[in-house]
Amino acid sequence: MTKRILTCAVTGNLTSKEMNPALPITPKEIAEEGLKAADAGAAILHLHVRDPETGKGSMNFDLYDEMVTRIREKNTDVILNLTTGEGGRFVPGKENPKIAAENSTLCRPELRVSHIEKLKPEICTLDLNTMWSGQAAVINSPENLKIMADIIYAAGVKPEIEVFNSSDMHLLNHFIAEGVIKNPVMVQMVMGVRFGLPANSESMLYMKSQLPDNAVWAAFGIGRMEYPMLAQSFVAGGHVRVGMEDNVYIKKGELCSGNVQLVEKAVHIVEELGGNIASTDEAREILGL
Repeated sequence: MTKRILTCAVTGNLTSKEMNPALPITPKEIAEEGLKAADAGAAILHLHVRDPETGKGSMNFDLYDEMVTRIREKNTDVILNLTTGEGGRFVPGKENPKIAAENSTLCRPELRVSHIEKLKPEICTLDLNTMWSGQAAVINSPENLKIMADIIYAAGVKPEIEVFNSSDMHLLNHFIAEGVIKNPVMVQMVMGVRFGLPANSESMLYMKSQLPDNAVWAAFGIGRMEYPMLAQSFVAGGHVRVGMEDNVYIKKGELCSGNVQLVEKAVHIVEELGGNIASTDEAREILGL
């Protein structure tokens, strides 16, 4: 049975300390949580940064640089996967919907990948979704995605393609046919976001049926569906992901103590189902890094 890559999504940009006081916010906290998750079995750390003052998602390069430096000072082996999702949210103004309201982050595509050019992680995300999310519209136009993809590949980085809807998978296959995205591709299915893919077996298996040839894929569920979708992804042949970006509970009614607890539970489930978690070297081989 193929070994499964475990990703830990350490903090994200929407979960908050009000949801769980253990959520890491500062570069130091995020780095420390990531290091613990790696020790517990995560081969990949999926990383955002937060504004230390407000706790909101940030695009500040200095925060990325500090976080990555802190991780690499103690662990040069774990695979880093930096987000490029920041900078894609548009909140329509109430008086004039064409004018961006507060909390809009929509910006030029070059800015969304500038930290990738400088830090050159092995992996970064490339979200294909255009959809309503929370109080904002996430906008990823095909033109801007092409610009981002070109910069990512030029930096020698492998994009992890995040898909939130069946339409995103159609766009991915179109991009591969056009040569915008290179095969074999790495795909992450995001399940359970409101107005996105439902977190159920039928949705996952449909998305799997639409994957391009030779794709390496994973899937994860949001909130209470984190572990049911982890098990479903494993059974269907995919890789797995957990972390406080996606879920802040270890079980119903009980907050997790941190990312490491979520990772340990994921490792336990995979092993109980007869699988094995991939090491970083094995993950690199699977992904062609």
